Amino acid sequence: MYDIIGDVHGQAEMLDDLLTRMGYVLNKGYFSHPTRKAIFVGDFINRGPEIRRTIRIIRLMVENNAAYAILGNHEVNALFYTLLDKEGQHISRKWSRLRLDLTPTLDEFKGSSGLWKDHIKWLRTLPMFLELDGIRVVHACWQDENIRILKEAFYENPKLKKKQLKLIGRNHNVLAKAFWETCKGIDYQLPNDLLIFDKEGRAHRSFRSRWWENPMGMTFRGLSFESRFELPAYQIPPEINVHRDPYPDSAPIVFFGHYCMRDGSNLVKPNVCCLDSCVSRKGKLTAYRWNGEKTLIAENFVQ
Repeated sequence: MYDIIGDVHGQAEMLDDLLTRMGYVLNKGYFSHPTRKAIFVGDFINRGPEIRRTIRIIRLMVENNAAYAILGNHEVNALFYTLLDKEGQHISRKWSRLRLDLTPTLDEFKGSSGLWKDHIKWLRTLPMFLELDGIRVVHACWQDENIRILKEAFYENPKLKKKQLKLIGRNHNVLAKAFWETCKGIDYQLPNDLLIFDKEGRAHRSFRSRWWENPMGMTFRGLSFESRFELPAYQIPPEINVHRDPYPDSAPIVFFGHYCMRDGSNLVKPNVCCLDSCVSRKGKLTAYRWNGEKTLIAENFVQ
C-alpha cells in the first residue's frame, strides 16, 4: 500500500518527522517501510531551508525502491532553466527568467555544480504521472486526453529527452498543452474588464480552476481553486465559458498537489484529493495513507 505525500518544498526536517511518524525507518542511509511505499507528488525543490537534503532523502528512497516520485512544476522549471543551446544560452529568454524562483535551490548547490547536474539528469527520469493499483497520482491536473497524449509521447522511453523538452518549450503544440496542464493545472483567463488583486496588491488576469468540474453555469468564485485572492460570486458569462468533462465519480482516486490548501480541506471529493497544505507558507506537510479503498477516508490523512 502507499503513502502519498504532498509538496515538500525543501522542508527536509518536516519530511523526516512525517516519514518517522508513519513508520518509515532510516536504514543504510535511506527511509523505508516494511510493507508500504511513499509516493511524492512533486515540488520538492525551492522555497524551503533544506532543499539539498530534501532531494537526497527522496532520491535515495526512489533509487532503493522505497518510494515513487513524479515531477512537479518546480522541478520542470529547473529542467527548462538548465536546458541550454550549443552556445550555452537558454533556448528562450523566458526560461532565463526562472532564475528568481530557482534561487534558493541554486544557492544551495553553489560549489557543487556536478552534483546539481547529476540531480537534473535524475529528474529527467521521473514520470509526469502514475497509475498504480487503482489510484492515480499527478502534480496538478488529470485530464484523460492529456494523459493519453503524454503516454504516446513518452511510451518508448519515460525519460524526458532534451529534444522533447525543446519541443515543449516552444509552447505551440498539442504536446506542450498536455504537458503544462498536467504539471500546472488549467488556468482560467479572466475577461478583459475584470482585474483581480491579491493581498500583496499584485494584479492577476487568470486564476487556478477546479479542473475536475465542468465550468458551465458556475460562478468565478465557484470555479476558482485559489489561495492567493478571492474572485467575485457572479456567473461566468457563457460567451467566454467552455464545456469540460468533469472527473467521473466512478474514476479511481486521484491524488495531486500544487494548490496551496492551508485553510481548505484536502478531501475535495470522495475520489479527488489535494495534498498541498502550504508547507512553504507556514502550513503543514500532508500525507494520505491509502489502503486499497475506493473512496477517500478522512482518518487516513497524516499531517
